[in-house]
Amino acid sequence: MKFTEEHEWLRVEGDEVLVGITEHASTQLGDVVFVELPDAGIEVSKDEEVVVIESVKAASDILAPLDGEITEVNSALEDNPSLVNEDPLGDAWFFKMKLADMSEMDGLMDEAAYKAFIG
Repeated sequence: MKFTEEHEWLRVEGDEVLVGITEHASTQLGDVVFVELPDAGIEVSKDEEVVVIESVKAASDILAPLDGEITEVNSALEDNPSLVNEDPLGDAWFFKMKLADMSEMDGLMDEAAYKAFIG
């Protein structure tokens, strides 16, 4: 897994990348009550707003971690947004994307660097 300073995680699955938010981020948000996902098939640029999350504390945007195409979204989150709190590193992934340049993953933090970042 790789991590961004915006508290997103990325996990490579074949030629795609699964994207979600970290446990730290889900804890900071509090109880998630609504998730708005992007449409599959859209091209996104790094730092573009792609997901809206609303919790009892605040509304937040999730940004595209890298350039690429959204290939699939996790529609289970629309029916059960609390998954973000229950399993942020597993079942609560937001979307899959095909990166424009897979080598850009190298510039992201590994788990040790992310733990130091939030430390």
